[in-house]
Amino acid sequence: MKNTIIKTVFILAIAVSIFSCSDEYFDVNTPADAVDISELSMKDLLGPAIHRTIHAQYYAATAFGNYSQYFGSYGEGALGKTQAASTWSQIYLYALPNLKVIKEKAIANGSTHYEAIAEILIAINLGLATDSWGNIPYSEATFGTENTHPAFDTQQEIYNAIFSLLDSAITKLSSADNSAFSSIKNDLIYDGDIDKWKKAAYTLKARYQLHLVNKGVTSYADVLASLANGFESNADDFQLDFPSDKNNPWYSTEVLSRSTGNFYRAPNDQLISLMNGTSYPFLSGLVSEDPRLNEHFVREIAVGVPSPPTDPWRGYMNGGNGESSDGEAGNTYFKDGGFHTSPTSPLLLITYAEALFIKSEASFLSNGGTSTSTGTTGEAYDAYREGILANMTKLGVNGSDYMADIAIDVGVNNLMLNHIMKEKYIANFLNVETYNDLRRYNFSSDVFKDLALRLEEDPDYEYYGQWFRRAEYPASERNSNEAVVLENYKEPTVSVWWAE
Repeated sequence: MKNTIIKTVFILAIAVSIFSCSDEYFDVNTPADAVDISELSMKDLLGPAIHRTIHAQYYAATAFGNYSQYFGSYGEGALGKTQAASTWSQIYLYALPNLKVIKEKAIANGSTHYEAIAEILIAINLGLATDSWGNIPYSEATFGTENTHPAFDTQQEIYNAIFSLLDSAITKLSSADNSAFSSIKNDLIYDGDIDKWKKAAYTLKARYQLHLVNKGVTSYADVLASLANGFESNADDFQLDFPSDKNNPWYSTEVLSRSTGNFYRAPNDQLISLMNGTSYPFLSGLVSEDPRLNEHFVREIAVGVPSPPTDPWRGYMNGGNGESSDGEAGNTYFKDGGFHTSPTSPLLLITYAEALFIKSEASFLSNGGTSTSTGTTGEAYDAYREGILANMTKLGVNGSDYMADIAIDVGVNNLMLNHIMKEKYIANFLNVETYNDLRRYNFSSDVFKDLALRLEEDPDYEYYGQWFRRAEYPASERNSNEAVVLENYKEPTVSVWWAE
């Protein structure tokens, strides 16, 4: 897989050269208009399309991870309103144009499996875009100079398109591809494994269905039905691996940048308090901290200078001045060599662990559970525990004592929704989906224990005391399509349609 990425570098540069002369990740420069995108083959375009899709998720996570209280800039900085402009560029300048061509070529060649993969990737990009901005261009997007002022589709219309794309892909992947292009090349995710792509489509469908349950569009039964055909192990995870000569971007920005005194992010107190025994005290004397802490982070008083071993883990208050929730200075930073922050760490889009927590949540709520109720079904409880184990296994840590502690092993009759969502929050660390979870539950501290707004000093601030619930449209889109953007503009504190 990693060798495939290396082979894709040159193709990536060519495939996007009509849109940009550089690629910020691979640092490849090519002459503009080196080759027309229509002249490239499906296999040449697939790798770049996947790369852009995954990096769109990464850039979204760098913006919304602050809202999700995974981190703060320079340790404690609280992000104001965001345009998430890099995510918009990845989707609309690079991913969707490539995917449109792949799909057109696949239809022309009768290549149903290439077409299906393109449909899944289009659905992923649309999901990220609409969850970020609400109404977005789609039906009139990717027409280039033929339509420089595309209309925006409503979020409800976009979700209809997402489900249509995923259902179409599932149908195609359920049958043999008898074309001359049945073997998928430059697949950076599953190396041409059609069964895994099919399971990914079902799991993604469950994720999107979960977003719409509160709107009455889908049901928890729908979610569970999709999951029944979805991921079956960590081996099914949708992730982009990095070769040894290409740095994972989290490593570059959170480890290398900090070591050189440049911009970096550090873990938020909200996350660390869920893992160090503060929000959920350990009760059996088996463990004193979540074993995943040491896999993700280090405790330091300066770069490379460890904190005293008796010091607890202290995250940073979002919007504070370097303090943790106990009033002491924060001491927790991303680890050089951590699961997400080594040079070769993968970028994750959706995992088996997330699928299990979706199953647990859907089972819990379909059985009459609420945000404050206690007790559930065996199915919900088993999925909760299996989700923790899947994440522990993914990270390569021993979670047996953690899972045996009665603060975690609460039993079927004592399970609450906040237990499920706490573990999903930890397992989905740095995944933009957590922002969707927070919005689905209106940032409820019943569901996300001890969740609190960023610290703010100026009561005259325009958005004082409010959660940010969407991105603003990027300046580039406002400048080129002003009238349509103004028609669809909502304040960043206004919920997207499915979270209303």
